[in-house]
Amino acid sequence: MTRDIKKVLVIQAGSIGEFVLSLAAMKRIRQAHPHARITLLTVPQFEALAKTSPYFNSIETTARPGSPGEWLALRGEIKRARYDRVYDLESSRTSRLLFQLLRPFPPAWSGATPGAKLRHRNPALAQMHTLERHAEQLMVAGAWPDAPITPGDAPPPDLSWILRRAPDVRPVPGAAAPRQFVLMVPGGGENKPEKRWPIARYAELAGQLKARGFDIVIIGGPQESAMARAIQKTVGQARDLTGRTDFAQIAVLGARAVLAIGNNTGPMHQIAAAGAPTIALFDGAPDTLVNAPRGHVAVIQSPTLAELPVETVATAAWSLLPR
Repeated sequence: MTRDIKKVLVIQAGSIGEFVLSLAAMKRIRQAHPHARITLLTVPQFEALAKTSPYFNSIETTARPGSPGEWLALRGEIKRARYDRVYDLESSRTSRLLFQLLRPFPPAWSGATPGAKLRHRNPALAQMHTLERHAEQLMVAGAWPDAPITPGDAPPPDLSWILRRAPDVRPVPGAAAPRQFVLMVPGGGENKPEKRWPIARYAELAGQLKARGFDIVIIGGPQESAMARAIQKTVGQARDLTGRTDFAQIAVLGARAVLAIGNNTGPMHQIAAAGAPTIALFDGAPDTLVNAPRGHVAVIQSPTLAELPVETVATAAWSLLPR
């Protein structure tokens, strides 16, 4: 019975996109164990976000041991904590290794790991979207008995708690009143150029959007500021926020944007979850869509993003933008 569970460990230290998608399962875990002490095992980059969430009592950032000593220390910490249940939302080689280190008497473990007491055995796991995979995992564990597991049915993450706590963000300096703006996320996949739509095409589309009266706001990491400048050369007044936004600010921008356009990168999950109509551009890799953002989202997948024409993305944009 889930009400008898007093101490819970949740594991998620994957990519930004995986972490954001996992927030939906984290919410359900908290609902299933409202009085339990729930600890998240993750990495430092997600600590601040997790601490502001309503789902955890404590955060541990040691999910990526780098030496045998660190592995043994992590094993010892988990053993001493005496968790009643572990939800492995990551289901990676690292988390599976951790399970093996905890044998022969591991906690009741929910995940796809062979030998787990609450093993998620669906043979199609690799083809399931993260949201449905997590929903079915929690159903198997008894934490979400009526979980929606039909493809496309599991609800997206809820970022309302971020939006309530976040400071005000004004994407257009000096604006006396809110302006309609489009978010662009042209970066991501720094070592995988095939996962990026060419910046010249972002700039061309930005020019079309500007001509229709929309402001352009560009976000990304500090290493992507050159992309923002390339867009600015075309549209002039585009706002460059690369390297200047944290998780909360990206969510606020996503809640206020009339549209977001970007590659397969972490911030797109936050933006979509915050409510922005979103166009996500994916290459032709067969497994990419299992982690696609969910919400008011149009996914455009092209075998080669370099050949994806502006007209295709523009047509999707006109259908999603307010008239």
